[in-house]
Amino acid sequence: MHESCGVFGVFAPGQDVARLTFFALFALQHRGQESSGISTSDGQELKLHSQMGLVSHIFTEDILKKLDGHIAIGHNRYSTTGSSQQINAQPFVMGQGDNIIAIAHNGNIVNSEALNTELTSQGYTFKTSTDTEIISQLILSSIETDWVKRIRYAMNRLKGAFSCTLMTKDTLFAMRDSLGVRPLCLGKIQGGYVVASESCALDHIGADFVREIEPGEIVAINGNGITSFKQQSSRRALCIFEFIYFARPDSLIDGRLLYSARQAMGVELAKEYPVDADLVIGVPDSATAAGIGYAVGSGIPPAEGLIKNRYMGRTFIQPDQRLRDLGVKLKFNPLKSVLEGKRVVLVDDSIVRGTTTPQVIRLLRKAGAKEVHMRVCAPPITNPCFFGVDMATRSELIAARMSVPEIQKYIGADSLGYLSLPGLINAVGLPEKNFCLACFTGEYALPVQLEMDKFALGNQRHNCCQMPSPES
Repeated sequence: MHESCGVFGVFAPGQDVARLTFFALFALQHRGQESSGISTSDGQELKLHSQMGLVSHIFTEDILKKLDGHIAIGHNRYSTTGSSQQINAQPFVMGQGDNIIAIAHNGNIVNSEALNTELTSQGYTFKTSTDTEIISQLILSSIETDWVKRIRYAMNRLKGAFSCTLMTKDTLFAMRDSLGVRPLCLGKIQGGYVVASESCALDHIGADFVREIEPGEIVAINGNGITSFKQQSSRRALCIFEFIYFARPDSLIDGRLLYSARQAMGVELAKEYPVDADLVIGVPDSATAAGIGYAVGSGIPPAEGLIKNRYMGRTFIQPDQRLRDLGVKLKFNPLKSVLEGKRVVLVDDSIVRGTTTPQVIRLLRKAGAKEVHMRVCAPPITNPCFFGVDMATRSELIAARMSVPEIQKYIGADSLGYLSLPGLINAVGLPEKNFCLACFTGEYALPVQLEMDKFALGNQRHNCCQMPSPES
């Protein structure tokens, strides 16, 4: 499963904003490893550098020196098949003269096709295959002259998920959709302010966390200070997978530390699905905290039985067939001396298609595990996502096709337990009404055509910012 991208913005006269943005994007690398970019403004001119690859591979000292100014926005991107192209790398710089903006977007717009058709009929042309460009054109097409009104006009036309940083020559803007599907927070740094997808980016650059940017809110930051423009939101729908998998464990969302929430998921799992076993292993890295929580809740000692190659998947060099046949062994290596003869509880964040889990269980058994009991932090995923998570079509979701006993047999586990939805909400410690739970319940925050083909909706036109699944 893949989720959207990481966005960042900074307004800080006297600071090296390009360097700050570089380190913030470095902290947000987990949200997108396909391309990265930084745009800056000195009040007169917008500059941009973006490229395919990782943050650390793209930016050099010479490049950062050329990105001068006191305002900057940055973007890390994950894209789906067919859109892995330099032209789709963000931020985008669009417009001209005083009517110029740079924009970075995290999310997925479900009415992009209709808006594209409308704007095209009005004479607007599109150079990329992203819905981010549609957001930009909507803003630029507004008859309003005030930037806040232009952004609000676009927000009122858009349906779906969007957390964006946007920059004019003299002002940094941040905006978040009325449902608050993707996170966005505000921080303060010496000489100015920053906005970021996650609070971990603030920690890395020495900024102080101020607050979450609220659903439907526009924040404007310039030489006159910071101004907030709020719009009442009737419903919230933060993606629950930010807590389960997407966000870094050291980030805060809605006042809750992700590490603590994930550990609590493991404790809840131990309550709901106890078992006699010798050790507990959390699948690294996303289920490490949950594995510790299960150990605490069950009294079974934790162990590091799988070593993860943390650089797997961060290269454009494809393995040859012999290496490809090794499958999950390229990603994980088991510790035979730890596992041999042991009854193991294996804790993971989710099971989506059911492609990786059987391989991991076979890996443990081959290393000598006597029993493998699977415990999953997410309830069964039975419905696709239309708001920016590159999950699967409904027919690809294993829990939509099989019962829990059938899945247990398919993955080869001695037992299988999914955390219940009440258990998940209890672990997160926030009201259920705050979240989008559609992948578990089928109840979407916006009307969607439930069986709409994934490629028609999101993989060809709206393929800019979707996030990877735990099984990717």
